[in-house]
Amino acid sequence: MVDAEADQVSRRTGRRSAGSSAKDDILDAARELFSTNGFDRTTLRRVADEAEVDVALISHYFGNKRGLFVAAVEFPSDPAVVLEPVRTCPIDELAATALRQILTVWASPAGPSIVARFRQALINGEDELVRGLLTGVILAPIRERLDDHRAVELRLTLFASQIAGLLVTRQILGLPAVRDAEIDELVDAVAPNLQRYLTGEL
Repeated sequence: MVDAEADQVSRRTGRRSAGSSAKDDILDAARELFSTNGFDRTTLRRVADEAEVDVALISHYFGNKRGLFVAAVEFPSDPAVVLEPVRTCPIDELAATALRQILTVWASPAGPSIVARFRQALINGEDELVRGLLTGVILAPIRERLDDHRAVELRLTLFASQIAGLLVTRQILGLPAVRDAEIDELVDAVAPNLQRYLTGEL
């Protein structure tokens, strides 16, 4: 009886017996739930219940759901941090700012890991994880800037489709004309169309 009561207390407080890590349990539960339910339909409470920890422990380790998601999918950089300039740039520079930030990260030491993680997710059929990363994290700061525009989800999807195309042609297939282009060159060529997707006539 005493052991059972101690076990219940341990679960409520997030403490683990020797050889078990609450942080690992949280990540395991999060990966499963994000893969099954996606980003939007996964709650921190549900993750805590599955991991048998107090929900406050998730905030302690990961800060918020976005932080938990980035850790769970083992993404090498936090897209929300990368796209922070999008929150304050002029609205007519939204596409150019976002594209420049994304291309810069691809060209950074984290770039190969980002490509590898996308490859792995697609090969493993982790569609919900990729969708959650796009809609719940990467596109979130851009969505916030488009509240007054109609057809926001269509606009964001068109934007994402072109970014995905650049990822494939520049980073995965390595088509020379795109692979070897300077970041400024690509921004000048691609951003106007992206900006039309976001704020122009569709």
